[in-house]
Amino acid sequence: MEADEPRAGRPVRECCVQGERLYDASRTLLTDHARALDAVRSALAPLRDELVAKELESIPVSRLKDVTEGRLRLAAIETAGLGSVRAVYEANRYELRQIPGVGAQTADQALAAARQIARAVEETVSVRIDVDRPEPRTAALVRALYRLVEAGPELRRAVDTAQRYDGRLAELLPAARPATGRLRLALTGRRRREAALAAAAELRALTAEAAEADVGLRLAQASADLLREPASEIEAWVDFEVRSAEYYSQLAEVGAQRTDAAAAEGFVPSEVAERVHAQPLDDTHRRVSLRGYQSFGARFALAQRRVVLGDEMGLGKTVQAIAALAHLAAEGHSHFLVVCPASVLINWTREIRARSTLRAVPVHGPDRRDAYARWRERGGVALTTFDVLHTLPVPDATSSDGAAPALLVVDEAHYVKNRDTRRAGSVAAWTERCERVLFLTGTPMENRVEEFRSLVRYLQPDLVPVIRESDAVAGPHSFRKAVAPAYLRRNQRDVLTELPALLQVDEWEEFSAADQDAYRTAVLAGNFMAMRRAAYADPENSAKLQRLRELVAEAAENGRKVVVFSYFRSVLQTVEGALGGAPENPSREAVFGPISGSVSAARRQRLVDDFTAAEGHAVLLCQIEAGGVGLNLQAASVVVLCEPQVKPTLEHQAVARAHRMGQVRPVQVHRLLAADSVDDRLLRILENKNRLFDAYARRSDTAEATPDAVDVSDDGLARRIVEEEQRRLAGERTED
Repeated sequence: MEADEPRAGRPVRECCVQGERLYDASRTLLTDHARALDAVRSALAPLRDELVAKELESIPVSRLKDVTEGRLRLAAIETAGLGSVRAVYEANRYELRQIPGVGAQTADQALAAARQIARAVEETVSVRIDVDRPEPRTAALVRALYRLVEAGPELRRAVDTAQRYDGRLAELLPAARPATGRLRLALTGRRRREAALAAAAELRALTAEAAEADVGLRLAQASADLLREPASEIEAWVDFEVRSAEYYSQLAEVGAQRTDAAAAEGFVPSEVAERVHAQPLDDTHRRVSLRGYQSFGARFALAQRRVVLGDEMGLGKTVQAIAALAHLAAEGHSHFLVVCPASVLINWTREIRARSTLRAVPVHGPDRRDAYARWRERGGVALTTFDVLHTLPVPDATSSDGAAPALLVVDEAHYVKNRDTRRAGSVAAWTERCERVLFLTGTPMENRVEEFRSLVRYLQPDLVPVIRESDAVAGPHSFRKAVAPAYLRRNQRDVLTELPALLQVDEWEEFSAADQDAYRTAVLAGNFMAMRRAAYADPENSAKLQRLRELVAEAAENGRKVVVFSYFRSVLQTVEGALGGAPENPSREAVFGPISGSVSAARRQRLVDDFTAAEGHAVLLCQIEAGGVGLNLQAASVVVLCEPQVKPTLEHQAVARAHRMGQVRPVQVHRLLAADSVDDRLLRILENKNRLFDAYARRSDTAEATPDAVDVSDDGLARRIVEEEQRRLAGERTED
C-alpha cells in the first residue's frame, strides 16, 4: 500500500480535473457536430422527399406487381383512381381497405411493395442546389452546410480525435476516481484498487499526450467553427458558388448519398478493390476533403504503385494525385516530381499550395537549374514541363544525393504515347528510376489499343502481353479485367450525381451567299482547313457568326459567362471583332482572350482569372487544343463550339472544362454547324468513332476499332471529305 500512496490523492485529483475538461471538450464537439449534421439532414429531407414523390408519381401502379412477382391484384386499386405508386405510398392501410375489393392482405402487400420501390428511388435521387432559383428550402440547406464547409477538413480530424478521447475517458475517469483520495483508496478492495491505479496511470499519460498536442484547443476551435453562422443568406450563397464542390462533398457524406460502388471503383476486379481498400491514406499534409471515389483513386495509385488514372475530366485527378503525394510525405518521403504541359504548370503550383502543406517548386523558365538545385537540397514537389524534363539530370540510383522522387506524376500522359519523341524518352528515363509512377490522362487512348499499351509499357511492362486487342473487341468488361492492375477510370455520370444538367444543341445554319462562295472556292482548291473556316470568311454576312451573336446576347441577358472554342486562331479573331462591336456586347473588356498555343502559361491563367472575376456576363475565347486542356472554366455555363472537330476527344475535353465538379449551373453546349458542308460530312464519318469512344474509353476501357469502324488518319479523313465535296458540288453545277 505504501508504494501506491504517492500515486494517489492530489496528483490523481488534478489529473482527473484535466481529464474531465478534455472529456467535456470532446463531448461538446461531438454534440455540436451531431447538431450540425441534424440541421443538414432536416433541411435535406423535404427536398429529397419531393424528388422521391415526383419519381413515384411517374411510376404506374402496375409496377407494384413486379415487386411481388405478379401475385398482387391491383384491379380494384386502379379502378379507385390510384394510378401511380405515389398514390399507394402516400395512402395508409385503412384508406386502402376502404376500397371495394381490397382486403387486408392486398392492402398490406401493396403498401409494402410501394415502400420498397420508394426506398429504391430514394437511393437514386440526388438534390441539386440551383443558384439561379434560390428558394427558402434550398437556402436553409446551404446555410446548414455552410457550418460544415467553414469548419474545413480539420473538422474530420477533430471529430475523430474527440471520439477517441470521449470513449477512453468515459472508461478511465470513473475507474480512476477511487485513487483521488488516499483514504478512499485504502478502503477500496484490492482488485478495484489496482484497477484504479492503472486507470490513473493511463489517464496521466493520456492527458499529457493531449496537452502536448494542444488537443483541448483544437477541439474548442472546431466547436467554435461549427457554431459560426454566415453573416447573411447572400454570404452563404456566394460561398456556395465559390466552394460548391466542398458543399456537395459534405452533402453526399451527410445525406449518405449512394453511388454505384462498382462504378465509383472503376469496375476493377474484387481482388484489386480489396487491396486498394486495405491501403491507408494519411491526411496530415492534406487541406481538402476527398469524395469517396477520389479516396479510392489515391489509394489505388499508392497500392498499385505504377498506374494510369484515366478519370473523365472534371473528377479531380489533380486532387487525387496530391492526396497520394501528401500520404507519402506523411510517411517521411521528401522529394516528388510532377511533369505536365506548360499550360497547366501554374494550375498545378496553385493546387499543391492550396490543397496541401507540401512545398511546390516550379522548375521552369530561365532559373530552372537553380530551382532544381534547391529542390534537390530542400525537397518538396518539383513541377516541370515535358520540354524542360530532358534538361534535368536523371537521378542516379547509386548516389544518395541523386535519389529518385518518391512519386513521379505525369499529367496529360497521352502526350508521351509516341515513344520515339524526345519527351517520351525523358519520361521513360525517369520512370525507370522511380518506384512509384502515376500517369494522369482523361484520354489515354482514342482508337487503338496499341496507344494504351504504349503507356502501360512505361509502368508495368509485364502487363503489356496481357493487353490483347481481342479483349477490347470482346467488350468493355473483358478489357477492364485485363488492364485493372494498371488502369482506373470513372465517369462523371457515375460518381457526380449532383453535377448540373448538360444540354447539348446542334445549331444548324444555312450558308449565306457569301459563305457559299467562300466554301466553293475552298473545295475547288482542295483546302480542307479553308473549308472548315469558310463560314467565317465574310463576318458581315456569316450565318454562323450571326447565330453566335444571338447566343451571346441571350447569355448576356441571363448574366451567364460564355466560352467560345475554335480550332482556328483566325476564327477566334473574327469572333472577337464581331462581339467587340456588337450592340449586345458594347464593352470590349467583357471579351477575354483569345487563349492560343502561343500564349504563355502565366498569361493563360491571368485571362482565366480575369474572366472568372468579371462581374456578370463575359466571353472567353479559346483555341480548342489550348483551352481544352488543363484549364478550369467552371465560371462559364455556356459553351460554343465554332465548328465540329476531327477528333471527338477534343470536344469532350473542351466541354469538360466547364461541365466539371464545382459547376453549379446547368451547362449549355452549342455546336455551330453548316448544312450541306464539311460539317455535315465530318459528323457522319465520325459518328461511329464517337460511339466507340463512349462504349470503351468513357467506360474505363479502350478498344481497337472493329473492322467496320472508321479508323483513318486526320489526313486520310480530310482527303475523303474533300473528294466527296468536290464530287457533290460538281454534280450541282452539272444539274444547273
